[in-house]
This record gives sequence, structure tokens and C-alpha cells, in this order.
Amino acid sequence: MTAFNLSPQIEDVNVLSDAIRTWYRHHHATPTEQSTQLLCSAAVDLYNQGHRTREELITLLMMKFDSPDSLKVNAPSSTSHH
Repeated sequence: MTAFNLSPQIEDVNVLSDAIRTWYRHHHATPTEQSTQLLCSAAVDLYNQGHRTREELITLLMMKFDSPDSLKVNAPSSTSHH
């Protein structure tokens, strides 16, 4: 039987989720599905670029998204006229 070592993967997820939770706490922001998807995507991208520590991820997320308003996506509505 093969033994799987899940601890590094679990630790990676913990680092990513802690960075995102810290961003929300710092900005006194309420998580939404859209903002969480954006923050998660950015955190994973940063992680894949080699930023592996909680501190690095928090700092870079704070720089990239300096306020809750920076997470808003301006999608055109179906009634937009071009």
C-alpha cells in the first residue's frame, strides 16, 4: 500500500487561505463569491510564480488589491449599447 504525504499540499492551502483571510480582515471587507474568486486566483498565480510564504502573499495581495473597490469588475450589462 502506498502512503501519501498530504501535509505539504495542506500546508500550501493553509498559507494561501490565510493570506486571503488576512486581506479581508485588514480591509474590514465581507467576502463575496466574486471577490474571493479574484483573490484566490491572484494568490495561486503569485504562489506559482514562487511566492510561497504567508508574508510574501499577503504583501503582494495588499499591493495588487489596495482596497475592496479594487476587486470590483466592471462587466458590461446585457443592456449596454456599443
